[in-house]
Amino acid sequence: MNETTAELAGLQNLLDLSFDRASAHLTSIMEPQRRLSAERLVAELPSPAVLNIATVTAGGEPRVSAVDGHFFHGHWYFSTAVESPKARHLRARPAISASYTPRDGFGVFCHGRIEELTPGPERQMFIDHFVETYGESPEDWDVDIFYARIDAVWMVAFAMTADDEEKTAKLAAEREARRAAR
Repeated sequence: MNETTAELAGLQNLLDLSFDRASAHLTSIMEPQRRLSAERLVAELPSPAVLNIATVTAGGEPRVSAVDGHFFHGHWYFSTAVESPKARHLRARPAISASYTPRDGFGVFCHGRIEELTPGPERQMFIDHFVETYGESPEDWDVDIFYARIDAVWMVAFAMTADDEEKTAKLAAEREARRAAR
């Protein structure tokens, strides 16, 4: 787990406020016992995760594509080629929706805006994570990279099973063991 106590508290606040503003239809599916706590959410998210992102063209047409999403410090991070349509859309219109739905009965959904990461500590943190995850730096590729963080203003997460503290602890320990083995 890469989140500090403060980051977990901020993420929990975002999840709680988002459920408070959710529609009756959504809350009928994501009943309280199915809602993931911030701690369980970060324990269960793999890195990378296939993150589906929605952008909008200049003509207002929606576009969905997938990126390798990395969730840490309470945010989704991703990269793509600077010349990709999604990068062009997001630079012009930074509103974004994203979802991670790896299986039936589990999902994370968010809406917000992207922040393009310029050279500096946060971008370097993501590059370091990328090297740890993939064994190479995108800085070594022959393509310009667009680095982004999603600043969610609404996020919900659910699993069709109750929030089980023992399962959360086990998942967190397994994730930490995988990180340590790299």
